[in-house]
Order: sequence, then C-alpha cells, then structure tokens
Amino acid sequence: MFHVKQSEKATPNEDFGVDTPLAREIADLSARRQKLESTSVEFTGKTRILTVSNQKGGVGKTTSTVNIASALAGMGARVLVIDLDPQGNASTALGVPHSADLPSIYEVLIDSIPLADVVQPSPESENLFCAPSTIHLAGAEIELVSQVAREHRLRTALQDYLAEHDLDFVIIDCPPSLGLLTINAFTAATEVFIPIQCEYYALEGLSQLLGSIQMIQKHLNPSLHLSTILLTMYDGRTRLAQQVADEVRGHFPEQVLNTVIPRSVRVSEAPSFGQTVVAYDGTSAGAIAYREAAVEIASSKTQSKEN
Repeated sequence: MFHVKQSEKATPNEDFGVDTPLAREIADLSARRQKLESTSVEFTGKTRILTVSNQKGGVGKTTSTVNIASALAGMGARVLVIDLDPQGNASTALGVPHSADLPSIYEVLIDSIPLADVVQPSPESENLFCAPSTIHLAGAEIELVSQVAREHRLRTALQDYLAEHDLDFVIIDCPPSLGLLTINAFTAATEVFIPIQCEYYALEGLSQLLGSIQMIQKHLNPSLHLSTILLTMYDGRTRLAQQVADEVRGHFPEQVLNTVIPRSVRVSEAPSFGQTVVAYDGTSAGAIAYREAAVEIASSKTQSKEN
C-alpha cells in the first residue's frame, strides 16, 4: 500500500486506482448499496403469488427465485418459496433440509396433507419460509394424472394455507418443462415471472411459454398474467448481451425490469454453501443487483400491472 501526499497531484492516468475500471465499479457498487440502504418499501398486506418459469434451462430461474425471495425478506416482507422442481435446488439454496424421509410439497400434491405441515423456516431470515422439494417429486407428474382436480392441487393447498398465515409474497420455482407441476404453479399464481439469459437464443421457446400462459388463462386461471421479466447473466463487456437486452425490452417494454443481473462468481458459489448470494456476500455485484430487482418487484409500479 502507498499514500499520495497532499502536495502531490494524482491524475486519472496515474496508476493509483483513482480512475480505473475497477475503481469506478467499486464506487458504483458503493453508491448503489447506499441507495438501497436508504430505500424503504411498504407492503400492502395483499399476498402476491408469482410463479418463476422458463422452459429453457440454465437461465438462472432457481437462482433468481431464491435471491429475490431473500432480498424481499430482508426488506421486511414475509415470503414463502414453494420448490416445485424435483432437483430441490431452491430448498438447498435456502438452507432447508429436504431429504427423502421428510414431508415435502410432494405429499401436499399427492396425499393432500396441509401445506403448513411441510413449510420450514429458512435460516437466512425470520421472514423467509420454504416448502421443500424431495426426490419423490420426480414421479409426481405421472401420479398427478389420476388425481381428482389434478391442475388445482397446489392452488387449493395454498388457499388453505393463506387463510391461516399472513404472507406478502409466495414465489413458486417451477421445473424447466411444461408438465402438471408447472400447470399447478400457473393455476395457483396470479403473476408469471420469467428470467431470461442475456445470450444467443434467449427468446427461444418464449413464444411457447406465452402460449401456455394464454391457455391457462383461458381454461384454468383467468387472473394469471406476465408481470415480470428479469435479464440474467448479463456481461456488459459483450455487444451481444446489450443486443439481447434491447431485443427483449423491445418485445416486453412494460414487463422487463430496469435491473439486470450480471454474471458473477459469487452468485455461482453461494448455493454450495447452502445460501443465497444475498446472505453469502451481500456487498457483491450480484447481491446488490438482486436487491435492486426485488425493490422494483415490490414497488407500486410493478403492483399496478396486476389485473
């Protein structure tokens, strides 16, 4: 370490870190973090139910689910994450046990046990809860076929739970496919939240997903609508990322959040520690971006999109 004496003049071109890309990034993160600390969000008391879906895998769907949930809980919202993905990655990231011998969302869907019997608190926050997935959920698609009101199983269980528990947000993490699990999520929710990767073919399969939403609206859940699109894995060094962002914003100007989630090592590391990046390294670029996205989602502007 060295110091610049007062009598010496440090210019932006000198190698003192006064005006380098790294220094500018650190200053930007510091300013954004300070703005977040001074931002307060009031919750209306109405429960918003979002299903996080994208039939294209590897877009940051589960990562966005748990980090948005953690960020909202950090702002004082009471949040329940429902893990409908048989891989159980959301449960892992929230630090919630989900071994095969524990009751899970599978028993709620197949055996009609109360949702309250499987919900667990996350160690990250007293406001954050999770209905975990287990490996049994892998067979649920087939088992649901013979169930009565198979498309409404989650909706019924969630309505019963909300009659007894006050929540600001329910966020449902779907598998990357359009089967009965995802249809249950769409039927239970009022909002669809789509993470989109800022890479080539980002919009691939999106038209099919939008068609599925319209089908659910028509036949099962008229209140369902696309409310939120989050651009993920954004690399500002590439022209492609900006082109993809511009294209998505051009198609969905009202739904795309201003915040973009950058590619981040910290975001990738956090799940291996059973944490979200918000808890793992709250000062990192990824954590700050997810906190900013959560503020947007919780804002009155986003809420006004509800039908």
